[in-house]
Amino acid sequence: MPVCLPPSRLTRRAVTAACIALPAIWIGARAQNPARRITPRQTEGPFYPLQMPRDQDFNLLENGALRYAQGQPTWLEGSVSDPAGAPVAGARVEIWQCDADGHYDHPGDGARSDRSFQGFGAVMADAEGRYRFRTIRPVAYSGRTPHIHVKVRLGARELLTTQLYVQGDPGNARDFLWRSLQEADRQALTVAFEPVSDGLRARFPIVVAA
Repeated sequence: MPVCLPPSRLTRRAVTAACIALPAIWIGARAQNPARRITPRQTEGPFYPLQMPRDQDFNLLENGALRYAQGQPTWLEGSVSDPAGAPVAGARVEIWQCDADGHYDHPGDGARSDRSFQGFGAVMADAEGRYRFRTIRPVAYSGRTPHIHVKVRLGARELLTTQLYVQGDPGNARDFLWRSLQEADRQALTVAFEPVSDGLRARFPIVVAA
């Protein structure tokens, strides 16, 4: 509600102007900070780890003492926030994906993946809700366009499971899961992988009902 100073402090004309202006400012502030769209969910898929790997840090290009040199090195980064824009500090962000030859580190994948590729990583969002991974640009494999699986947890609660896609990849239009999305959901899950000095960088903001 607008607050107007008493006439003893202001002229009648000033009081009238203040009472008209304040609601407009208040309504404008609300319009500039609308509730943000929650990141769409997608299926977990068949290759989520059956057991958590020993090495599950942010860097998927290093698996213990092994170093992975295939694919296009990529920084995947973003933030986890609620619909009002508040950071979800302490959220656990997990990603998993196939190696550059299209194989997952999972017994359900018939071919053996490259052991030097970690394949799965998890980080805790910082006080500002930020997270960051070092991985590769995802690649296509039989029946699927390039994608990275993402899961977000807060304590014992699972807040989100989804998949992110590569903007402009020709395989998207042929992918049954990408095609099933509404246009607004495609935009939320499809991100640019842009060149940087040490590879590529993709920004994936995550909005969850925390």
